[in-house]
Amino acid sequence: MDTIKYLLTEDQMPTAWYNIQADLPQALPPVLNPGTGKPITPDDLLPLFPIALIEQEVSQQRWIDIPDAVRSIYCQWRPTPLYRARRLEQALDTPAKIYYKYEGVSPSGSHKPNTAVAQAYYNKQAGVKRLTTETGAGQWGSSLAFAGALFGLEVLVYMVNVSYQQKPYRRALMESYGATVVASPSTETQAGRKILAEYPNSTGSLGIAISEAVEVAAADEQSKYALGSVLNHVLLHQTVIGQEALTQLEMAGDYPDIVIGCTGGGSNLAGIAFPFIGAKLRGERDIQVIAVEPAACPSLTRGKYAYDFGDTAQLTPLTKMHTLGSGFVPEGIHAGGLRYHGMSPLVSHIVNLGLVESRAEYQLDCFAAGLTFAKAEGILPAPEANHAVKATIDEALRCKSEGTSKTILFNLCGHGHFDMQAYIDYQAGRLFDTEYSASEVAMALAGLPVVE
Repeated sequence: MDTIKYLLTEDQMPTAWYNIQADLPQALPPVLNPGTGKPITPDDLLPLFPIALIEQEVSQQRWIDIPDAVRSIYCQWRPTPLYRARRLEQALDTPAKIYYKYEGVSPSGSHKPNTAVAQAYYNKQAGVKRLTTETGAGQWGSSLAFAGALFGLEVLVYMVNVSYQQKPYRRALMESYGATVVASPSTETQAGRKILAEYPNSTGSLGIAISEAVEVAAADEQSKYALGSVLNHVLLHQTVIGQEALTQLEMAGDYPDIVIGCTGGGSNLAGIAFPFIGAKLRGERDIQVIAVEPAACPSLTRGKYAYDFGDTAQLTPLTKMHTLGSGFVPEGIHAGGLRYHGMSPLVSHIVNLGLVESRAEYQLDCFAAGLTFAKAEGILPAPEANHAVKATIDEALRCKSEGTSKTILFNLCGHGHFDMQAYIDYQAGRLFDTEYSASEVAMALAGLPVVE
């Protein structure tokens, strides 16, 4: 009953990213200029992104070639392994078959370098000198710092204050790669100073950190902004995960009934699930996809599908997404990467089309699931990934109670080696469940922009 590993060779790694927009039955709602209410043009995005990434953002082409320079760097850790979790199956006494794609083998320990390397490459090609960004849990910030070091780019990271305090080792990793890390909100930007004037002890949010990074990038011709989730081109780059999983499951003679991913901004879920959803949309195979988010930041399960700003200072264009309101400041739960006020427009659209179901979980249950997984499989998941582990265990136990055998695939998007304080606090009883109340939801959503 030992765990089984499915490996691919480098020449089996995908040569192109998969763009699900080519297969959608309904086009994604347009991104709007907040001043005019009209769809934005590529020129509107040029202060923030190089033209190559803007073209990917709006592309309807099914396959977009991965540059050789990017693919050669991917080979440092890709293809990543797919495991059959037989020990976990045995521990749960379930007839279900459980597979997990393990992205923790990357240099920064998560799936984030899949897009960080691509974004750094395209910015370097465009002559950019510095990248600004935000990070919550630190996985994205450390991944962009790694990619920046490879391409000789300066990296400035605004790290959500509560994560800056909770995760010093993630911060140290970014700095080891050469990045500058600033706790957000900060006194370095107008957006940060405004928040601190009103909330001097602000724990911060991804929306605030985005405002700071965007403000700095827009004011400097040699800087561009990089985002680790949410945007179409970011989700595109992550589809190497699901493409590899398709090939590995074919090696195993299997195909999933259920695909599960944790969701904060949407890149992890998209990476594992979009290739499978694409196959479903083309009439090839059916699939159930489950997106799992924290109960403390429930954009999919309790947010509104509406146009909203992507940041707190309202510097970004308007996108239609599941949102809790751009002014939302989440509780300081340890799954920092899942504390964004909105969800990717693409993931939101696909949920709205009924192709993905969503559920919210409490952090104590998720940490318990992570420890169950670690004791069986030997890998301690990142707190974010624990949400997918929790849903996977629930579905496996459902198979046990119903006497059915299903194949479950989930994305173990990163390890928890830089999150040990969270596990220490959990086992010491210092963590608590929090929930976003109905009154807080209503208050945050009351400030949504009006779009005709």
